[in-house]
Amino acid sequence: MNEDIQFILDSTKEAMDNALAHLKKQFLNIRAGKASPAMLGSVMVDYYGTQTPLSQVANVNTPDGRTITVQPWEKSMLQEIERGIAYANLGFNPMNNGETIIINVPPLTEERRKDLAKQAKAEAEDAKVSIRSARKDAMNDIKKNDDVSEDLKKNAEIDVQQITDNHVKIVDDLYDNKEKEIMTV
Repeated sequence: MNEDIQFILDSTKEAMDNALAHLKKQFLNIRAGKASPAMLGSVMVDYYGTQTPLSQVANVNTPDGRTITVQPWEKSMLQEIERGIAYANLGFNPMNNGETIIINVPPLTEERRKDLAKQAKAEAEDAKVSIRSARKDAMNDIKKNDDVSEDLKKNAEIDVQQITDNHVKIVDDLYDNKEKEIMTV
């Protein structure tokens, strides 16, 4: 196979793999009922004037399925961490006991579960859009390549479509699993 075509196929697959990796990361931020440190993954804290991820200024644990504890490495960071959690707008009510921040994760209502399922669906659709965009770019690159015979171009287009179909199926499977996880009481 032509090196240019192989490069196009490899870079397309890489772009689609990145879309899947991003989707998995986004799904970690969508809580499914039990407490997890990943729920606070998007929280940024003002650490001496620099926006820093919470995980870099504190230890985040889940002692049980309904509680998240945040133990800062510097006690002076308690207020900033509390502010960061509130600013992240995750729907949590942090309690500060002077040593740690304790977050009670409320059980999900049916309505909240449906909202989270919709959010997961939107993330899955975004991933599919990224995958289709990578396919479109690859198809355009293949068509523009004048050094390759029409047969090779057709075969490359078929390969790109197969890669696309496989990645879209993976997105659908990931979404189905996440939806089950969210809707399970």
